[in-house]
Amino acid sequence: MPRYDFILFDADNTLFDFDRAEHEALLRTLNQHGLPAGPETQALYVSINRGLWARFDRGEVRREWLVVERFAALLRALGCPGDAEALNRDYLTHLGEGAFLLPGAEDLCRALAPHCTLAIVTNGVARAQRGRFDRSPLHGLIPWLFISEEVGASKPSRAFFDPVFHAMGIADRRRALVVGDNLLTDVQGGLDAGADAAWYNPRHLPADPSHVPTWEVADYSALQALILSDPL
Repeated sequence: MPRYDFILFDADNTLFDFDRAEHEALLRTLNQHGLPAGPETQALYVSINRGLWARFDRGEVRREWLVVERFAALLRALGCPGDAEALNRDYLTHLGEGAFLLPGAEDLCRALAPHCTLAIVTNGVARAQRGRFDRSPLHGLIPWLFISEEVGASKPSRAFFDPVFHAMGIADRRRALVVGDNLLTDVQGGLDAGADAAWYNPRHLPADPSHVPTWEVADYSALQALILSDPL
């Protein structure tokens, strides 16, 4: 008997190689719009984008504003004219084509699938996330995909997790494990919803005493062993 019956994975940088998908989508978009596409521009975009998503995770801004503002802010920083809405639209198209998994992610899910019900829970933009999921080997292997834009609430809110648990028929939340790389949205969100939470921390980032996970793992082999071990 596995330690957990339900595994709720974060998507980006937990199963999917978001950094690669972001890099390739951004490069194609900048070239498509005739904008500078060198490393400096890409680093500038990443900084702007991550800062805005951090504000979103804290509930400070709305997703609809964020996805356009990141390109508007980039254009302002570059001093270049351009259409931020068109940039975002094309970027999401290219991002949805970037179904790159982290090494070992597919093997992990295939090992867990016979023993646990798997789901993906993500705050990403639905258009991009569904495109990537549908193109990936995880499509058909993971039966549940919950995207905040479609749920109507975002991680770490209980308003996101409660409908997820209800849809999956999870009566005992102690049998569920939320797995992710973000201590706020994944770990604290899962804990606040009554589940256990595993912090996937392959980069060995420092701990945060305000968000203490049930477990911390640095690689997929440790995560697989944790989930499939008999707690008795």
